[in-house]
Formats: sequence, C-alpha cells, structure tokens
Amino acid sequence: MTHRKLAMALTAIALGLAACSPGTGEARSSQAVSVHPVSGLKVVPLTVTHGSVRHSFRVEVAASPQEQARGLMFRTTMGADEGMIFPMSPPRGASFWMRNTVIPLDIIFVGVDGRITNIAANAIPYDERPLSSVGEVKAVLELNGGRAAQLGIAPGDKVEW
Repeated sequence: MTHRKLAMALTAIALGLAACSPGTGEARSSQAVSVHPVSGLKVVPLTVTHGSVRHSFRVEVAASPQEQARGLMFRTTMGADEGMIFPMSPPRGASFWMRNTVIPLDIIFVGVDGRITNIAANAIPYDERPLSSVGEVKAVLELNGGRAAQLGIAPGDKVEW
C-alpha cells in the first residue's frame, strides 16, 4: 500500500470513528440526561407560556414520595431560571409548606389541563402553614420567590415539561 493510500485509509477510519463518538455539540448534549449537582435529581426543561411569551426553565424532577417530601428543604440558593417540579399521578389536591425551606418560593399549582390554577407567591421560609391548590393538580412547580410576578406568570398560563 502506498503512503498516499495509507493516509487516505487512516483518514477515512478517523472520520468514521469521529462520527460514532459522542460529540460535544448542542444537539447531542440536549439529549443527555442532566442531573442536579446538589440533589442528584433529574433536570428537565420546562416552559411557562404567558400569552405569546414563553419562559424557559431547567427544573429538578421530584418524582418519588421521598424526593417530594424533601423538595427544596435546606437549599440556600437556586438560579433565576431553575426550579423543581413535583408531578402528581394521579392528579389530586395538593398542600405544601415551607418547613426547613431556607429560600422564599413561588409555589405554582398546575391543573390537570396543564394550566396554572393558583400561585402561593413568596412563601415564607420555615412557615408551616399549608399552601393549597385550587382543585386537583397534575403537578406543583416551585420557583424562586417573586419570580412569577417578575415574569408576569399568572393563573391560566400553560406549563409544559
């Protein structure tokens, strides 16, 4: 085999291997499962649509009863476009409290139709009074306290994740 043919063969092999290897491009990374570094929970994209405006968040999924019981307890910070979603299957009435929760939260109740039913805005850290949904919900979304008002998020807005 000549040097030229050998070089071409090696180039073809290298290109083939590069095509098969995991990339660092956005398309590849958006498919990767993301895990929160503090909670270890799965992180997924979530959008809230308010009129023609879509707000994008990255939220931790508190899926199990144990994960939901802990929620954001003991956390001292959360990014502006981060949050936590608590899926409810089957849908049901939900009440949340702020026991051992250090940061103020907006507790957003998502009805069975995927629309916000009500918001317990700026829930007070450590307060143990129940904050309840209006009717049955399929999920509860927690954002930093005041974030919903800042973005104009209101009952009736669509939540998708």
